[in-house]
Amino acid sequence: MKQLIQATIAILVVSALLFYAADALSAGGGKSGKDTLTIFNWGEYIDPDLLKQFKKETGIHVIYETFDSNEAMMTKIQQGGTAYDIAVPSEYMIEKMKEENLLVPLDKTKIPNFKNIDPYFLDLPFDDDNKYSVPYFWGTVGVVYNPKLVGNLDFSSWEDLWDPSLKRKVFLVDGAREVIGMGLNSLGYSLNSLNNEELREATDKLITMAPNVKAIIGDEITPLMVNNEASVALTWSGQAADMLSENEDLDFAVPTEGSNLWFDNMVIPKTSKNIDGAHAFINFMLKAKSGAKNADYVGYSTPNIAAMKLMDKEVVSDKRFYPSEEQRKTLEVYKNLGPDYLGKYNELFLEFKMSIR
Repeated sequence: MKQLIQATIAILVVSALLFYAADALSAGGGKSGKDTLTIFNWGEYIDPDLLKQFKKETGIHVIYETFDSNEAMMTKIQQGGTAYDIAVPSEYMIEKMKEENLLVPLDKTKIPNFKNIDPYFLDLPFDDDNKYSVPYFWGTVGVVYNPKLVGNLDFSSWEDLWDPSLKRKVFLVDGAREVIGMGLNSLGYSLNSLNNEELREATDKLITMAPNVKAIIGDEITPLMVNNEASVALTWSGQAADMLSENEDLDFAVPTEGSNLWFDNMVIPKTSKNIDGAHAFINFMLKAKSGAKNADYVGYSTPNIAAMKLMDKEVVSDKRFYPSEEQRKTLEVYKNLGPDYLGKYNELFLEFKMSIR
């Protein structure tokens, strides 16, 4: 009898432990509700203190998960296994998510701090009237370089990347839209081109630059440039800002022929189980103090004009990272190319990669 009682107790203990483990695992995978908010964002893309502050103000606990590409983010949301309440996709992905009916329309009466967003960044083609999205950070694609290592080149033109003096000295980000777009812009074409002849011409031109390319890489581009492992890199402005903060010899330029103007945006996925909490979080992030603190931590450009008034004037007046409206006239937002042309861009990018030896 004693053995039976011990066995029963053991089973109850194991069952309790399994229940606790399952509950913890569920929470880690995005257990949402009125007291919990599950956020899906890029890595190191928010000041962690703001998550603590939001919980202190609202009582809502934040579960924070990260992704490394728009495509991975969308796939996870399509699968629906995790109840994400907030996601932070880029502009072209918002178009795709709208097409797939994956987003909840915003109730702007619950986001009074929406007024803090610079009107320049609102009502853009990927989301008319910002029905589904709120700008989070923005920036450009350009060239970070070490003036001490490149002579008289200042990268005011994309053509500088083809200079023979840069043989095996150029890093490129591993992105088809960025690299093919750069090739198109260098010829005066739109980086959203759907013209096969223009795409062919841009790819052929990129192939002539292959001798200058040292590597096509991802996030490791930052430490490599900081340590002067290469002279030049095609990268995003926010990543460039990180590099410049660690190596004062580096500089950043956006070529005058044109480039990408990108946006990352807060949205509420259809998976949300705490829509009110999601609106509260968006409104919290749009506070002037929250926006300024987040921009100072992340280092990317904020669209929050109220936040900019609280930030270092030297930072927000730096035209390399806060280009004027005149400068922005040459910049384009990525459009959703559709599956056929997205595949075409990827194929041409692979062809260019294969030309690098």
